[in-house]
Amino acid sequence: MSESRIQPHPLSVRHIGAVNWIGFWTLYSKEVRRFLKVWGQTVFAPMVTMLLFLAIFTLALGGAVRTVGDIPFVQFLAPGLIMMAIVQNSFANTSSTIMVAKIQAVIVDVLMPPLTSLELVTAFALGGMTRGLVVGISVTLAMSFFVPLEIVHFWAVLFFAVSGSLMLSLMGLIAGVWADKFDHMAVITNFVITPLAFLSGTFYSVEKLPGIWRTISSFDPFFYMIDGFRYGFIGAADDSPVLGVVVMLGMNAALGWIAFELFRRGYKIKA
Repeated sequence: MSESRIQPHPLSVRHIGAVNWIGFWTLYSKEVRRFLKVWGQTVFAPMVTMLLFLAIFTLALGGAVRTVGDIPFVQFLAPGLIMMAIVQNSFANTSSTIMVAKIQAVIVDVLMPPLTSLELVTAFALGGMTRGLVVGISVTLAMSFFVPLEIVHFWAVLFFAVSGSLMLSLMGLIAGVWADKFDHMAVITNFVITPLAFLSGTFYSVEKLPGIWRTISSFDPFFYMIDGFRYGFIGAADDSPVLGVVVMLGMNAALGWIAFELFRRGYKIKA
């Protein structure tokens, strides 16, 4: 009696096409799940921090009704705090994921799959942008119980929230690739990101600054991001929102190109 021979199934080849949508979505989903898994640290904590900022400034005024122009100070302040939460968390998401992957030597697990440099950069950047927007929405909802927030120009709120979070997500990606250890990342955070955020008109109107400082602030991209976002809520801006749109588009294009080139060349991420 002859033995029946088991015929192996022929191997199937997956055709990826111009874009590896499965790999791209998997990486993006991994980035989103990574920060949602510890939502108390990544979403709830920033919301509490911004509410504390709001409470401190309100108490510092001693209950007095201060205004910036014709706008009550707390209504002027709230959009700046929301944008600060957005950019801080967008930057933290991409910078931490790259740094941890490099230190734990698992960056190769991301580089080995058939993903192009553009797909890698886009997935990481969108993951950081998503965290920033999720935090921004949570902070906005929390502040709405204490500050009368009204959206005057929805397009401005949406555009500057998205473009601002994307800009800091790309900056975090570049910083994560460049930094060799967390000390390097602390230098970037403490001497670049934080000063640019605090000196961009978050807590004050730059129109009140002396001439030279007003000129210097015009070179700070964070100023246009916060000014445009605030314009969406209060209907007034220190500079042209159209100029802010141009600056944000230019910054994101430049940062996106730099991040792409770093990944394409394998700078500090390939042996």
